[in-house]
Amino acid sequence: MRLKVFVGYDTREDISFQVCEHSILRHTIGAYAKDGVDTVSIEPLIQDDLRKRNLYWRDVDKLGSTEFTFTRFLVPALMNYKGWALFCDSDIVFLENVSNLFALAKDEYAVMCVKHDHKPPVGFKMDGQQQLQYPRKNWSSVVLWNC
Repeated sequence: MRLKVFVGYDTREDISFQVCEHSILRHTIGAYAKDGVDTVSIEPLIQDDLRKRNLYWRDVDKLGSTEFTFTRFLVPALMNYKGWALFCDSDIVFLENVSNLFALAKDEYAVMCVKHDHKPPVGFKMDGQQQLQYPRKNWSSVVLWNC
């Protein structure tokens, strides 16, 4: 089985993507034989590339703190609406084999995520952006998509 992971990519934080990618590979490569996994494919969701492919044309969102704020919702289309895929923000660090998340997939769900009550402190976040509070904040930081 091929695992497909899409990682949000922001041109201002390439190192963040590299760390995320390394953490996936570090804990997944070598585990293939015992898990029956052939490969893992990691694809950065680069907004400019998606625009060039005419897959993304939304205006730049001034409230979005990263370039990939909305690109995560393209994952099912990028998978041709087939199979399972994982999306994660680039600041996610994997401490275990990513196949453990795919093993949780249940076909009766279109989307799987962790529902939690996250209330960030009032003030500013990265790049001086105003910290906004809204329901279901951060639920889409790690999403398992039933494409």
